[in-house]
Amino acid sequence: MNAKNLSTRLRTVASFVKENTTLADIGSDHAYLPCFLVHEGVISKAIAGEVVKGPFESAQKQVISEGLQNNIDVRFGNGLEVITANDNVQTVTIAGMGGPLIASILETGKEKLTTVDTLILQPNVHAKAIREWAIQEQWKIDQEVILEEHDKIYEILVLVKGQMKLSEKELLVGPILSKDKSPVYLKKWTNEVNEWQRIVDELNKLQGTEVQQKKQLLENKIALVKETL
Repeated sequence: MNAKNLSTRLRTVASFVKENTTLADIGSDHAYLPCFLVHEGVISKAIAGEVVKGPFESAQKQVISEGLQNNIDVRFGNGLEVITANDNVQTVTIAGMGGPLIASILETGKEKLTTVDTLILQPNVHAKAIREWAIQEQWKIDQEVILEEHDKIYEILVLVKGQMKLSEKELLVGPILSKDKSPVYLKKWTNEVNEWQRIVDELNKLQGTEVQQKKQLLENKIALVKETL
């Protein structure tokens, strides 16, 4: 993968970025995503934020090698703290982290989102944490997709400002994804249900209050997900 040939995962994230928006890509790694979007003529200005020194330096080198120093500002900092009021950022992308970490980044830096109208988020796991944060902070799901690449399954959530209500089932599996029921969605949740059932079968051999509580939680999740398959 490079700045001109993105992975399917990042290319899908890129497909949701509106033309001429000012982008902040948080956890940008090599800055492939903003570089790609500038090369494609989708955007002309971006911030690439990194909190780890190695990826930060890699992003700097990448932007220089692509000749995009006037378009992409690589900044070292934790989460959304790389954004300033003068940046007028309209779109934030965060890809390749766990859902709880993405939600934590958004919560910690939520005062930086005043000019932002779109969040494009790609959690590797536990997308539920993002949906819970969105409801709490008055963002709503505009689009959701699920895809598989190199035997890994990823969800991508596009959030815009607004209120939404989700059931416990929708929080877990996604309100749009559970309606679309794509082959990748069915594969992901069939595998999850099978794994949970395996754990329940093991717990049936044990005793104790904590064991019973864990078993009940898993059985509840199994029932919820099975309704969508």
